[in-house]
Amino acid sequence: MARWTREEIEEQWAHYQKVARRCGPAGDWDEFVDLYTEDAVMIVSGAGKIGGREAMRRWYREAFATQPMRSLVFYPVEWYMIDEHLGWVSCQFWNRMADPGDGSVHEFSCFSLLKYAGDGQWSYEEDKLDPAEMEAVLQGWYAAKARIRSSDE
Repeated sequence: MARWTREEIEEQWAHYQKVARRCGPAGDWDEFVDLYTEDAVMIVSGAGKIGGREAMRRWYREAFATQPMRSLVFYPVEWYMIDEHLGWVSCQFWNRMADPGDGSVHEFSCFSLLKYAGDGQWSYEEDKLDPAEMEAVLQGWYAAKARIRSSDE
């Protein structure tokens, strides 16, 4: 028998997404990081393994403190699957930049695996993305910003 119902995991997954939608544009990831257990593990392509909620908090504060990452603010989910028997959620979402000012969309995909730990918290997250795709998107976003600045002059 599963430790959690599908309904509980589905509800907490929806809450997780809602918090991410709030935290990204605000640039304050504390509420999001608080969704993880104290001993949570996060593995991020390019950043490696980050152990513990407070280490995750430091990583978010540092990673999203400056441009272009500060403008990486939207995370729409393309699809997800829930394994209620084991408590896993797997998904593909978009890392979408804020509008550079011309209405263009700049985004790259990420696959994520999350482990639900109960009581509204998550104990594990692993994100897989293509660093070359991410770099191309960031460069495209910078180029769009530069075109807008030069057309304003």
